[in-house]
Amino acid sequence: MVDGPVTAKILACAFIDDPVMRYIFADVAQRPNKLMQFFDLVRSTEDDPADTLVAGSDAAVTVWRKPGKWRTPLTTMLRHAWPMLTTFGTALPRALRVQSLLDRHHPAAPHWYLEFAGCLPERQGQGFAGAAIRARLHDTDLAGVPTALETANPANLPIYGGLGYVVTGTFSVTPDLQFWSMWRPAA
Repeated sequence: MVDGPVTAKILACAFIDDPVMRYIFADVAQRPNKLMQFFDLVRSTEDDPADTLVAGSDAAVTVWRKPGKWRTPLTTMLRHAWPMLTTFGTALPRALRVQSLLDRHHPAAPHWYLEFAGCLPERQGQGFAGAAIRARLHDTDLAGVPTALETANPANLPIYGGLGYVVTGTFSVTPDLQFWSMWRPAA
């Protein structure tokens, strides 16, 4: 089992300057703490059905959703309503807006969903996140199952492109915040 606090720490550090997290958690001073709370909440709500892979001695982590399980069930959201409110506070409407748009633009075909991939900033560029992603892609290729993801960071497009993903669409949260939907057929 992957250590939950380690997963939350890696992702909080990796997403500190992510465009979506800057939009949701606009207060720079509070963002580090809020991201730790957020990714701890993600971890607590996604032990099942999510699949978490860590690479490079806790340098990078990926959180995957199994085919048919990409959406967080309403019962899970209701069960975690109080932690959601304390994590997001006044940012909750922005978070729900992003989630609604992600849900609306999500592909319908069965697939593994790469929900989060992140690497500690001081360990970036060493291939750890790519290794964690490729570990799951190896399995999805063997099973003949495609994968999907979204990114709001244009710097990620060539990285994911190098892993076989292609852009299938775009959508905007605000005029300055755009997502790219990406799909990778099984090899």
